[in-house]
Amino acid sequence: MFRSAIKTTLVLAAATGVAASSAGAETRVTYKSAKAGSSYYQMGVEIAEAVKKGTDGDIIVTIEESQGSVQNVMEARARGADYVFTTPPALVSLAQQGKAMFEGKGDPKFAEIRALFPIPSLTMHFVMSKASGVEDFAGMEGKTVLLGKGSFGATEGEKYLGLFGLEGKVNLADAELSNAVAALKNGQIDGFVTAGSWPAPNVVEAAASVDVNVLSLSPEQVEATKRTALTIPAGTYAGQDTDIVTTSLPVVAYTTTAMDEETAYQLTKAFWEQKAAMSDAAPWWKGVDTALMANVTGKVHPGAIRYYKEAGVELADGQM
Repeated sequence: MFRSAIKTTLVLAAATGVAASSAGAETRVTYKSAKAGSSYYQMGVEIAEAVKKGTDGDIIVTIEESQGSVQNVMEARARGADYVFTTPPALVSLAQQGKAMFEGKGDPKFAEIRALFPIPSLTMHFVMSKASGVEDFAGMEGKTVLLGKGSFGATEGEKYLGLFGLEGKVNLADAELSNAVAALKNGQIDGFVTAGSWPAPNVVEAAASVDVNVLSLSPEQVEATKRTALTIPAGTYAGQDTDIVTTSLPVVAYTTTAMDEETAYQLTKAFWEQKAAMSDAAPWWKGVDTALMANVTGKVHPGAIRYYKEAGVELADGQM
């Protein structure tokens, strides 16, 4: 009887220990997005806080600095089940096909990349001072515009000037984009081009200190760019009384099939359930909704699919 009681006590203690260990277990995830100090790095910090809150600390997200989306995709070849990264869907498609910057660098691991949820898109802004009198792209002829160097916005902006018949007709300022607002205020430039989530901090600053027009594209111009159309609501920037029609490059958070279904489910669920609170703290999250899932051209992780089914979000056949 005495021995039986001791045995029962030991079994209960062992069971309690296992339960306590299980309850205290954390799932750790690495989130790789962009350079420290960038808006997309800050978004990662906000996602980490949202996931911790949404999962009661069961999932802890560590932010890792990145040099860009191509690097993020390349690392999917060697990273494990805890890897989450951001990139435009177009780059995932190129990696899986071994094309462009991924030519000769193909890997079977690229086929295992799966989407979780969208984050704010890279949104094109063509910002012109009202003093310049520019209200459309044709009006940019002869004006001085700052494109910046080496960024998506600079490359895309230069492409649009060519598409809209302005190549060689716009004076391009030789300066860094970080100087754009000051140069606009001082009258050194008539406008600047920038790409980022909206509301873009540098556009907010410019509109608050100088009267500006953020140019809209016509439907034909949007189609010519072969980018995704996006509407920035009226009132987003000071003095903007009408919607701004522009283009965007969707950005999505991905993982791979190495991540287990439950972790992917909890990450996706926490993101969407905390998005309203995130939007209150940082306005760029207001531009994210489940309609952006339509921009995901590849497959969605089974764990995320489980959440979307529960939430009544329709996914395309090719995403399943």
